[in-house]
Amino acid sequence: MALTRISLYSVALFAFFIHSTAGDTCSTVSLNLADIDIQRYLDLEYTTEQNNYWSTGCGALKPSCILYPSTAQEVSGIVKVLNANNETFVVKSGGHNPNKNFASIDGGPLISTKYLNEVTFDSSSMTVRVGPGNDWEDIHEALKDAGVTVVGGRIGEVGVGGYVLGGGLSFLSAQYGWAANNIVEFEVVLANATIVTASSTSNPDLYKALKGGGNNYGIVTAYTMVAHPQGQIWGGNLVFTADKAPQMLAAVRNFTENYPDEKAGIIMTAEMTALGAIDIWIMFLFYDGPTPPAGVFDIFTSIGPFVNNCKTRSYYDLLTYNDFAVVKGSIYTIATETTTLPNATVGAEVLGAYYDHWRNTTKSVIGVSGIIGSIAFQPMPKGIARKAQELGGDMIDLDDSVDRIIMEFNYSYWLPTDDATMDAATQTLYGGMKNLITKFTNGGQLPEAYLPLFMNDAYFRQDYFGRLQTQDFARSVRDSYDPEGFFAARTGGWKI
Repeated sequence: MALTRISLYSVALFAFFIHSTAGDTCSTVSLNLADIDIQRYLDLEYTTEQNNYWSTGCGALKPSCILYPSTAQEVSGIVKVLNANNETFVVKSGGHNPNKNFASIDGGPLISTKYLNEVTFDSSSMTVRVGPGNDWEDIHEALKDAGVTVVGGRIGEVGVGGYVLGGGLSFLSAQYGWAANNIVEFEVVLANATIVTASSTSNPDLYKALKGGGNNYGIVTAYTMVAHPQGQIWGGNLVFTADKAPQMLAAVRNFTENYPDEKAGIIMTAEMTALGAIDIWIMFLFYDGPTPPAGVFDIFTSIGPFVNNCKTRSYYDLLTYNDFAVVKGSIYTIATETTTLPNATVGAEVLGAYYDHWRNTTKSVIGVSGIIGSIAFQPMPKGIARKAQELGGDMIDLDDSVDRIIMEFNYSYWLPTDDATMDAATQTLYGGMKNLITKFTNGGQLPEAYLPLFMNDAYFRQDYFGRLQTQDFARSVRDSYDPEGFFAARTGGWKI
């Protein structure tokens, strides 16, 4: 017993020594950039930051230190230090992305944007300047008395930074396009540590590339967003039993094709937990007004939910309420696929095949400890693509020739010993879905169309840039603003 205690003490002491010995960036910043807060292994703030990931798989990675810049100039100073060494690093906003080494790191410095948390409303220009360290509920809380909002996330705890750079699908997208389409100006620290503005008139190529181009071009330290008038909204959840699947799939198909009101927004999810203990449909509903007109959501309410908690409330209240959907304390994976919308004749066949593939794949791992599987159907009607183009476009570059549905696949589970099993299941799920889409397209059940992936929902193994028709432009902008490949080689994320 004594030997065991000594061995465990030695292991703990060794781990402490390794993590408390700062790497080049940590020590250099500490010596030369004294105003930047630095937290190290076993510091309380370090532990708090590591616990603030949606996936414990990301939180389990241990950075050599965590740097907390509070200005663009301090971020620039850190980038100068990084240019002088060869350390891998990451930048973290809200900790939503579950892909390891995208906003989490083992052994290198982590740059937290926590203190880049400005929310400033300018009523004269109807814009809001927002820092990437905010979650969307922070922004809505700051704006709720001003009678305005910005196009942002649908769950309060989602962070600003990665969400906007991935495009950003919002409850307001049918009215205003992607969140990225509502950026007036980016403040960016480039690979050479220069601080620049990207807008329609200043570095316009960078401005476009940042709208769905991820972290390939720089570290964004502020977003100036369009402010939209906002009053009370209506929203909440409908919950249905699993046997309603045929009606649910028909309803989401019809809703997407015949989009009843651009002020309406939905997410329709199916959920299954360990050993089938929970097997249900949960819908998130939103209407930009105190009550939806008659008929907007009747296609869903007529199916007969056993829970309906939709009501009039503030936008902030809805976002914080939606935080119930965040399952922390588990390892989490996310993947995506995009399909064209089948017509009414073949809708049941096509959407039913997608749903069955999700159920069969999820049942194959239903014994994994703590497993929760979900599939979300997110309407992407022609109108959103049209709005995005009218607002200057973006890297996703959807056309309005077809209606689409973006599917999101989530798995959460408890134990890292199941990582390989769940990685295989995730690949089976999105790969099989892609095969079904190809089969139905080749068979004529689906129209041929451009089908990019949605970065915010993508798995690290998926080829985001390979699916973009703007990839050549993305590459040219990268080569112009980061010719040495600083961001390509030194940090995680989807690369061109």
